[in-house]
Amino acid sequence: MSISQVASSFTSEHSIEERLQIEHLIPKNPLFVPSAGSDVIKGLTQTPKTLPARYFYDDRGSDLFEQICELPEYYVTRTETKILQQYAGEIARITGPCELVELGSGSSTKTRIILDAYAQLGHPLQYMPIDVSAGILETSAKQLLADYPCLKVHALVATYELALAQISPTKLFSRMISFIGSSLGNLNPQECDVFFTQITNALQVGDYFLLGIDLQKPKHIVEPAYNDAQGVTAAFNLNMLEHLNHQFEGNFDTTQFEHWAFYNEADNQIEMHLRSLRSQSVELSALNLTVDFAPGETILTEISRKFNLNMMQEQLTAGGLVPIQGWTDADGWFGLLLCQLQA
Repeated sequence: MSISQVASSFTSEHSIEERLQIEHLIPKNPLFVPSAGSDVIKGLTQTPKTLPARYFYDDRGSDLFEQICELPEYYVTRTETKILQQYAGEIARITGPCELVELGSGSSTKTRIILDAYAQLGHPLQYMPIDVSAGILETSAKQLLADYPCLKVHALVATYELALAQISPTKLFSRMISFIGSSLGNLNPQECDVFFTQITNALQVGDYFLLGIDLQKPKHIVEPAYNDAQGVTAAFNLNMLEHLNHQFEGNFDTTQFEHWAFYNEADNQIEMHLRSLRSQSVELSALNLTVDFAPGETILTEISRKFNLNMMQEQLTAGGLVPIQGWTDADGWFGLLLCQLQA
């Protein structure tokens, strides 16, 4: 029987619904959680004001981010994609059969490259996408299952912290957690240390961690990636306020804020803000919170750190996530590290 016949047979016997499990670790109504919005209250009542980057990702925010990844100025996605296209087969050969876990999976576009590499080696395909956006998680999972007849998906609607704390041991030989797309850059150094500890706790000795990091480069390359000519990144940033309006009964007027992003060369990081265009007060009724803004006052919504490859390898090794192979593009703009948890 040919591969296509096997796939067809599998599909007829195992429908998409049978191969898909979606688990909600975040309640569908977040207001049922006693601590809901506590991070918003903390961020908006301190000086300077901040908001957690996770509030970017309602369904519209996730869609806007997918658009950002296609922008000509946004080198990150296409550079990492080229690295994966070149080396995914090597990753699959090194790890052997393993369960693929992806943090912040979004549309799972780059994951297809990895799935193809494992499929070509005849490995079983088990995928655990993790995202806070239930809509994009379900849509992308169903599309993957339609395109990969032998794939099984256990999707988690969750934050990274919740998912890493609760995922059960894999039934395959090993597991690989992937954190690609340079998302590590959104964490400050202290948060990064905590995150790596969460990764090691979710793995067994011998399991793998695939990490994508944006590397340090000149300001004239980095800054336009967060200030695109079409204004998609600005819309993505402003949508955070719409998300808060919907989730916490707020009255942010997005026409009275503007997107502001710049490269802090001293700290090697992009800083993305929302800047108030006038003196104004905003209410979030569900949080019993009123926030006053002065003209020009900002909310820090995201940092995006740019890393030194050698220093990152040393940090990972110190935490037991030993890099066993690394790859970069020809320009040295982006790095991909395959690590293994060692005792």
